[in-house]
Amino acid sequence: MNRLPLSVVTIAHNEEHRIEDCLKSAQGWADEHIIVDDFSSDRTVELSQKYTDKIFQRKMDVEGTHRNWAYQKARNEWVLSLDADEAVTEELKEEIKNVITQNEEFNAYSIPLKTYIGNYWVRHGGWYPAGKLRLFKKSKFKYEGAGDHPRIILEGRCGHLTRDIIHKGYTDFYDLFSGLNRQTSLEAEKWFNEKRKIGIMKMIWKACDRFFRTYVRKKGYKDGIVGYVIAMHSALYQVFSYVKYWELLKEEKR
Repeated sequence: MNRLPLSVVTIAHNEEHRIEDCLKSAQGWADEHIIVDDFSSDRTVELSQKYTDKIFQRKMDVEGTHRNWAYQKARNEWVLSLDADEAVTEELKEEIKNVITQNEEFNAYSIPLKTYIGNYWVRHGGWYPAGKLRLFKKSKFKYEGAGDHPRIILEGRCGHLTRDIIHKGYTDFYDLFSGLNRQTSLEAEKWFNEKRKIGIMKMIWKACDRFFRTYVRKKGYKDGIVGYVIAMHSALYQVFSYVKYWELLKEEKR
């Protein structure tokens, strides 16, 4: 396959244990692979240098701003945003080739993520296909300048691809719940900065609703014990975020 006029952009921080699969999946296919490293203390940069010379370092501050800065380093109009724990399948490469060389209808595309916990592919509970907008024209796309879960601002229409990105999201369940601690801290800070009005009853309702939607409506039960844990994870996200938010409010009053 000839190199496509496509820039793959990866945000990285201490990813030495999983970034090589990401780098290998873009090698010899995309025109360039840009790594924006958040001053990793491990071998992330060293390993990346084996596959690309387009390595930049920038401290992650506000996620939306950080990602926009990274995408503007691309020399091509079409950009594929690929996280360090993700890899492109051969089938997806062919699908991307077709849409960016033949299609003029859409300015962006969502791509299904095939997410794993260890070696287990999570098929239900809303985890698959769980399409994410990852392929876009950089002149038509940007994130809002927000820290946690920034919203996408897209000019034009978004299409949908059918082939997968492989997402080795979590090494094990310890990794899953470690991430929950970090993510809920960011969510609590977001609520605090936005001065949201969230009481304990609303938190309880949202936690129960998250569990029901994940485990029942989105058929998480089909993943057995994994599906149950994921549904609990979804509910605990609301509980942990609220408790940390409540803590921030108490500190502000003091």
